[in-house]
This record gives sequence, C-alpha cells and structure tokens, in this order.
Amino acid sequence: MFFYFDRSTNHEPFYVQLYNFIKNEIQLGNLKAGEKLPSIRFLAHELNVSKQVVHSVYQQLLAEGYVESKPRSGVFILPFENFKFISDPSPSIKNVKEVESPSISIDFFYSSLDPSKFPLRAWRKCMNRALENIHNMTSYGEKQGELHLRKQISLYVRNSRGINCTSDQVFIFGGTQQSIQFITRLLDLTSTMVAIENPGYEEARAAFTQSQCKICDIPLNKDGISVLHLKQTLAKAVYITASHQFPMGMVLPIKKRLELLGWAKKNKSYIIEDDYDSEFRHIGKPIPPLKSLDKENRVIYCGTFSKSFSPSIRCSYVILPEDLVKHGIQHLTSFSQGASLIIQDALAHFMEEGYFEKHLRRMKTTYQKKHKVLLKAIENHLSPLVEVIGEKAGLHVLLYLKHIKAEDLIVQAEKLGVQIYSPNAHWSFQKPESIIMLGFGALSEQQIESGIQLLSSIINHGAVPKGDDK
Repeated sequence: MFFYFDRSTNHEPFYVQLYNFIKNEIQLGNLKAGEKLPSIRFLAHELNVSKQVVHSVYQQLLAEGYVESKPRSGVFILPFENFKFISDPSPSIKNVKEVESPSISIDFFYSSLDPSKFPLRAWRKCMNRALENIHNMTSYGEKQGELHLRKQISLYVRNSRGINCTSDQVFIFGGTQQSIQFITRLLDLTSTMVAIENPGYEEARAAFTQSQCKICDIPLNKDGISVLHLKQTLAKAVYITASHQFPMGMVLPIKKRLELLGWAKKNKSYIIEDDYDSEFRHIGKPIPPLKSLDKENRVIYCGTFSKSFSPSIRCSYVILPEDLVKHGIQHLTSFSQGASLIIQDALAHFMEEGYFEKHLRRMKTTYQKKHKVLLKAIENHLSPLVEVIGEKAGLHVLLYLKHIKAEDLIVQAEKLGVQIYSPNAHWSFQKPESIIMLGFGALSEQQIESGIQLLSSIINHGAVPKGDDK
C-alpha cells in the first residue's frame, strides 16, 4: 500500500508524518478524487499505531477539505478544481510547500461555550414573547435595567449565591467592562488607586485604566491575593475574582475573605467582586461569594451571563450595597443602557419560567464530564511533563510546561490544527514563559482527547528545550 513510507530518518511526530504524506499524495494527484481511504481500524493495524492517531489525521484532512466522510461508507478524496498546489515533485515529505497553513480543527479557547447544548427552542420562545411587546420596540427602557429582570436576578442570587438583596440594588449593564466603568464613576475612582490581582483579568484592567484609575498590582499567594501586600497600599478599592481567580484558578479561603472584609471596613474602601463563572465548580461544594459575608456594605458584586448562558447577549449586572443605591441611580443620568431592552425582557422570561436553572443544571453536568476527560487525558498523555494549575472550577485550566516554552508549543500545535493560548496578557509584569491556557467549554470529549494527544506528540518528540524561568 502507498502508506508504507520510510519514516526511519524522520524525527517528526508520526501524526505529522502520516498527515503530510496523505495530503502530499492528494496534492500530487497520486490519490484521485472519489478514491476511498482505508478504514481507521485497518490502517491503524497496518501501521501498528492507535486508532486515535489515524482518526486525528482523518479529522484534520476533513477539516481542511481534502476528504469527505460518508455515513456507513467511509472517507473519500474530494476533487480540487481550479486549485493550485505548490509542491516539490520529489517524494520527500519535508520539501512539500503549502499555499495555505493548516486550519484550526481543535480550538482550546478559554471563553467559548458548548454550542450544541444551547437551549435554542426555549430561548426562541422567550425572544418571541419579548418581540410581541410593542413597548420593547419603541422605548429605550429603564436606565437601571428592566424591573422584571432585576427581580429575577435578585431571586437567583439569593437562591444560588446566598446574597440577600432587593431588585432596587440590581443594576443592569451591557458587559463587565461597562459595569466597571459605572462603578469607577460611582465611587469617584478617577486618579485614585485601585488594587488589582496580578495576574488578573486583562479586560478589567483595561476598563479601570480607561477610567483613569491608578492601578496597583497585588501579587498572588498559593491561596489567592496577598492581603499583606494589599494592606501596604492606599487603595480605595480592590477588584478581585475570589471564587475562581482568573486566570490561575485558586479559590480564596474563608480566612482571607474575612481579612479582606476587615481591610475594607478599616480603610473605608470597597471590594469589587467579579463572580464571573461561579456556577461551574467541579471539585467540592460551591463557594459562597464575599458579598454573602458582607455585613458592613463594603462589597460591590458583579455578575454576568456570559459563562452561564451566552456571551452574545451582552448582559451583566451589579449589586450595590443598600447605602449606595440612591447615589447609583443619580449617576445613571450620564449613562445609556447598554443591554438590549428586548434581550432583557427575553432573559427575564427565560429565568422566570425555569429555563435558566434547567440550562445551568445541564451545563454543569456537561462541563464536569468534559473536565474529567481533560484531566484524564492530561494524566495519560502529558504526565509528568506538565503540572495542572487551577483545575477545581471554571471552563479552563493552566498547564505549567516543564520541558518546552509556551511560545514554541503554541507555534508547533497550530501547525497540527490545534490552537492553544498564552495567558501572558493577564500578567502586568514577570510574564511566565512556560504556562499555557486550555479552555474546554466548546470542545467535544473526543476533540479534547485528540487535542491533548497531539500536544503530547509535540512535547514528547518535538520539544524545544526551554531556558530557565527567572
């Protein structure tokens, strides 16, 4: 068979060799349009490799449009009319040049959600109800946000997060950045010191910077933000992701939570708590937010529907302490409502009719399964070459790479159609050379397994020695 090629002197991962060989044969015309490729089982047996390796190669060829899969028939070569390949006529795989780089078939983007589980029918029903309300089509809506939705949010956070608040304390915005901009104006933080975790959410940092705040970076300990360093500052507010630190993933223990609350009370400062994905905790019980412990009205709570439902609806909310509500309403005079009135009404119906809680239960189960598959795949294929960081909650994990620089792995993985990410944008200084971020929300369990196996082939066989991280 044409798949028997000499790989004794080829040091590339076998996946790459097989992928390049088949693609080269197609480009040279040695494999004709309509010709059927061997079955995965047969080819794996012939080449003495796992079926997963052959499956991954076929999936990559399928993603790039070289082949098509016909149910119960097999995988067939596609025709390439009016398409020119630049290639060397020699049989050497190394000399094949491509007009286009491989497309991405496995994307570990850390903010993507599972599109197959979106409750389209229920959401369409709620959207239709919102569209039938002529008020939604002819009004700008309430600047604080629609009362119907604010009531549903207050009920939700009481039941799920232990936060007792009224609908008057809830303010609706068009995303987390707009929420932060409102808070900075409310607290008059312009030209004032605001403390932020380092590393921390880069978009939050950008929002504070755009509001002309003076940023004070606070380092992290193994259990979260260094309260000791915070106490040495003159910060009038601290922005924190206590229930699932972004991007490192640790959970702030109760001792530090109480220390933070004590710091805020003593200094008359505020804690801006971003509880961005608290719904998805995979190990242990849900962690109560700082806001649920707040007895002195020093915590401003920020929530969003981007992870729990959909980032495209652009809807976030802020829960203010009672003594700031009147002041907050006054500050809305210079704010336009960034969340669509139609979306707000539809979301309120979605929550009121129980669809939101049903969706959350379903997604918790889905993401827990994917999370287990990811950790198991890392253990099987990458241990002990990497160390997992922040695996207890959320839709991403970090990997500390022991034998390759992150930049090198990212470049090599992209050549195989796998997209992984550097978290360096979230560090303000001392950016790590050997950490990558893997999101798993939008990937199937099979894609997760295949992606980790491909990363393993690079790290095991094609790694570039890394320098010392200092």
